[in-house]
Amino acid sequence: MSSMKSDAPLRLDEGIWLLPVVHGSGDSAIAVRRWLLDHPVDCVAVPLPESFRQPVEYGVSLLPSPSIVVQRPNRWRMTDWQPTDPDDPPEEIAQSTYVAIDPCQSVIAAIRWAVGERVPIEYLDIESPEFVSDASIVPDPYALRNVSIAAFAAALLPQFSRPSDPRVDRQLRAFARRLKQLKSRYTNIVCLCSIQSWSWVRDWYLHPPETGFEKIDTEEPYDSNAVSDPQWFAVDPKSLLFLFGELPRITGYYEEARQSLEDDENLSIDGVKKLLLEGRSHYYDEFQGRSRKIPPALLRKALHYMRNLSLIEKRMTPDLYSIAVAAKQVVGDQYALHVVERANHYPFPPASGPQVRIGLGQLRLPDGEIVQATHRLPGPPMIWRSLELKRRPELRQQHLWRKQWNPMQQCSWPPEDARIESFRTRVVDRARALMGADLARSEKFSTSFKDGLDIRETLRHWHNGSVYVRVLPPSVGKIDAAVMLFDSPADPRIYPWRTTWYAEHQEESTLGFFATSFADNIVGPGVCMAQYGGVLFLFPPRSIPNVWTDRRLDFCTTLEERLVAAACLHSHNRQVAIASWIPPGSGWKKLAKRFSKTLIHVPWSHFSSESIQQLRTVHVLNGRHVRSYAADFIRRP
Repeated sequence: MSSMKSDAPLRLDEGIWLLPVVHGSGDSAIAVRRWLLDHPVDCVAVPLPESFRQPVEYGVSLLPSPSIVVQRPNRWRMTDWQPTDPDDPPEEIAQSTYVAIDPCQSVIAAIRWAVGERVPIEYLDIESPEFVSDASIVPDPYALRNVSIAAFAAALLPQFSRPSDPRVDRQLRAFARRLKQLKSRYTNIVCLCSIQSWSWVRDWYLHPPETGFEKIDTEEPYDSNAVSDPQWFAVDPKSLLFLFGELPRITGYYEEARQSLEDDENLSIDGVKKLLLEGRSHYYDEFQGRSRKIPPALLRKALHYMRNLSLIEKRMTPDLYSIAVAAKQVVGDQYALHVVERANHYPFPPASGPQVRIGLGQLRLPDGEIVQATHRLPGPPMIWRSLELKRRPELRQQHLWRKQWNPMQQCSWPPEDARIESFRTRVVDRARALMGADLARSEKFSTSFKDGLDIRETLRHWHNGSVYVRVLPPSVGKIDAAVMLFDSPADPRIYPWRTTWYAEHQEESTLGFFATSFADNIVGPGVCMAQYGGVLFLFPPRSIPNVWTDRRLDFCTTLEERLVAAACLHSHNRQVAIASWIPPGSGWKKLAKRFSKTLIHVPWSHFSSESIQQLRTVHVLNGRHVRSYAADFIRRP
């Protein structure tokens, strides 16, 4: 009883309900479905012309594969232009109209329900080559999760004014007249209309004019050939963003929940969370070890960022732009790119048949013709917004760039040089600090904590209340050779690129390294990318033979041994720093002793794993001139 009372504003007459909907909204479609399941219905009336019945219901039968129904005008409408008029041209081209077969479209959802329940469907709109859209910005229908359709529509009544266009007014009057005619044929009629026109259809139904109302839908100012029969087409999967009211991936979540009989009430928000997780998985798959870690705490920050952007724009759910901006600002360009790509992915196959490509207000038909088109069930207006993201190159571009590569020129990218040189300094400083660690001693606290509290000795003398501190001897000696082993043991098949790079100035080290093949990963014109497996640094720089062709090192059997041996051979000091995941074994220590050197191990656990993965990336440029534009193509994870 309370439900019937709360739905009273939707009731037009005994057994006739006028249901306002927000086109292109999953929350609105679910609210309509819930209403239909909770009420007795023996007829569903929709705001489409009768000519759309067959192609629309055919498209609905193909769901979840999306499609589109297009109606084109047959001729131009002649105006009252005279040769003496200096203003408009003599002929005005009427626009095409279309209906998107969108699972999250409330009208399509109602038709789909009626077809499944074998409930008759009536198409009440009039035929006209001059369809005028009533699209406008409406509050976020996310509120329909907590309020009734009647309360939501009543709250919006002050927002919408009476249509000023006489064509729209005539269309609504005819709609109300045809709805009134259904009363004699059905007992429980549910009629859907846009929330913008709900109050005016209701007004025309309840308060018809004294004269002329009976003839409204029979007075046709256009001949019967003014419009062609609607045609059904499949849709290019790349343009689904312009077809669906929700994001294609969110629409896919609704369909997956429908097929698996799962709850879909909260997918407008939970779908965004799933989208972020899917984007993270594909981001990890592309960048592998080079990717940044995206823990749940970082995703929570992205969601908070989206919430704030949505509230600024007076929305309750984020749009694609807010999602992309939040992903970019919180994590980075490449994660945002994967999120956007997943948002445009629809998991179900396209329908078979000639395909139409959709844009903003335009359609590219299968014959290549581009026509202006208006959606008969328009959602909130779409606008272009710009966001700069570095996209990955296409295969066709990569093949072209590979052909243009000059094998006689090769150099590094200076920002990466500066980054890895700075890290080399940190490793060397850490190694120098460890050189005297074995000579550290403890003494009883007197006036200074020296190099810190010695917990072990303090606990050992806890019974007498003495406090002990550590005393580290000053570091003695220098380190001019360092080896960083990122992957050990290294597979020679993974790291076929082995070379020695010489310093361009005195602030760079002489480098010997093994890495993946840069030719297999070209990222821009004259820009390739590889990953270090191990690197040898000699600083200050000096001229040495190529460590991979030096016959003095031929006794080494592995890639790591050769770098360690080269460091020991060319170091001018007794100590050599080596950064790796595990300490050097007895074999490497004997190798160092062969050159009268000592290996100082610096564990990678002393540094951030994310920083280590970032350092492994090296970009190879096809000449120094490429440095002027390389940053435009280098994609940082």
